[in-house]
Amino acid sequence: MKSTNRPTGLLVLGSVVAFGMAAAAAMAQTSAPVAVSPDGTTQFRDQVTGKTWSPSEVSQNGKPVSAENRAFDPQVQVATAEGVVVHDAQMQLLGLVPITAGPGMPIVSIDNPSLHAIPGQRWQTALYVTNNSMDVVQPVLGCEISNGGRVVEETRVIVPSIGPGERWGASVYGPSTDIFVDRVTCRVIAPT
Repeated sequence: MKSTNRPTGLLVLGSVVAFGMAAAAAMAQTSAPVAVSPDGTTQFRDQVTGKTWSPSEVSQNGKPVSAENRAFDPQVQVATAEGVVVHDAQMQLLGLVPITAGPGMPIVSIDNPSLHAIPGQRWQTALYVTNNSMDVVQPVLGCEISNGGRVVEETRVIVPSIGPGERWGASVYGPSTDIFVDRVTCRVIAPT
């Protein structure tokens, strides 16, 4: 009997994976858009029960859901803060890093801005500010907190003096948490 070098294990594994993916796709397609009603509402057909429904027909215990209890759609939010909000950052010295300012490296850099909600209070941005130069600097940062690409609040952050090679953690507060936001972007305004 002659031995063959066929990868039968890989063939069987590939078939199992393909079957599993097809089954998962079939199970995930229990509700798909089928039509748009005359009033512009998208209708869906549940492939399991065959029932056609639209989001405006969703009910609680057989009664229509009132407008104030419908799911919040952040895309229709129009809340914004007027003007530019100025904050003094709350800072924590984290340590020293090598001096790297020069061609291709800025005097001050910021990284890892993250957005968190303090429940019932305000949105908070945490980021890291590094002085890459041999001089003491007092940078000004600009942060935009946005929702779906629309700026909700623009903030100027006044940072205390940062010594040569120092890396600081900064905490900046944004709008209240009753306003939906999904992104924060920050940049160094001065020094550059």
